[in-house]
Amino acid sequence: MKIAIIGTGNVGGALAKGWSKKGHEILLGVRDPNQFKGKELLQLPSVTAHPIAEATKLADVVVLSTPAKEVIQVTKSLGDTTGKVIIDTMNTIQRSPEQTERSTTEIILNHTNTNDVVKCFNTTGANHLTNPVFGDQVLDLFVAGDSTRGKTIAKQLALDLGFAECYDVGGNDRFSLMEEFALFWINLAMFQKQGRDIGFKLLKRNH
Repeated sequence: MKIAIIGTGNVGGALAKGWSKKGHEILLGVRDPNQFKGKELLQLPSVTAHPIAEATKLADVVVLSTPAKEVIQVTKSLGDTTGKVIIDTMNTIQRSPEQTERSTTEIILNHTNTNDVVKCFNTTGANHLTNPVFGDQVLDLFVAGDSTRGKTIAKQLALDLGFAECYDVGGNDRFSLMEEFALFWINLAMFQKQGRDIGFKLLKRNH
């Protein structure tokens, strides 16, 4: 798959590493292809850097992993997103007073011309995206959105990273729930001092 990753920090970088290893073509969408954070990612197989709109145009799926405060600006810089699947990995940690949307995913939908927008990869630490294995257990991920096509792709990409499962938690009306779940992880990891080496696993009782 051709995957444009917009945002090359901890999350975007981890996703680029993981998907590159699985043979996906990674198109880093950056403001300046000659100078950007995470330039060492270009040493990975099948990873190239492009202006944001060009990366979007060339890709099958676009993954947004920039700071949440930049979501409107970045979404507008994508260019024509007709027919593209967009996966939002971000969380609205701090909301500006004029922002009425309850999630970054809603903002993306309001500023782009595709409805294939889903939220995934936001409910665990970036450190787990390249290694979701905890002893004999493997972490789960979760995805939300109305787009069946988007969720199918996000689930496959989650499995490609080595996660045990990616559970469907509902449609667009569950975007804010996904962000609350992420804040729950952040609260435990940071404020309750459990550390970043924690993650979520859905357990089922066999009957």
